[in-house]
Amino acid sequence: MEFKDYVKFEWKKCVLKIKVLPNSQETCFVEAMSDWVLKIRLKSVPEKWKANIELIKYISRELKINKSNISIILWFTDKNKLVKIDF
Repeated sequence: MEFKDYVKFEWKKCVLKIKVLPNSQETCFVEAMSDWVLKIRLKSVPEKWKANIELIKYISRELKINKSNISIILWFTDKNKLVKIDF
């Protein structure tokens, strides 16, 4: 399955739990883990928001929505993030 297959649009917003794997060879969706966390590889390094910006661009491209509708509402120093999408 693809990334967009795991995103369900209800009530004009959506919150995703995402685990990023920075410094990868390519930016791509890996899998949906058993705890409903989506694992995504990113080419960017985790410095100065580069990985977060790339994550927003990736989600925007995959779901065909504007980047301004996507925000990272919670992030930790590790690789886990909560991403909110407004439609």
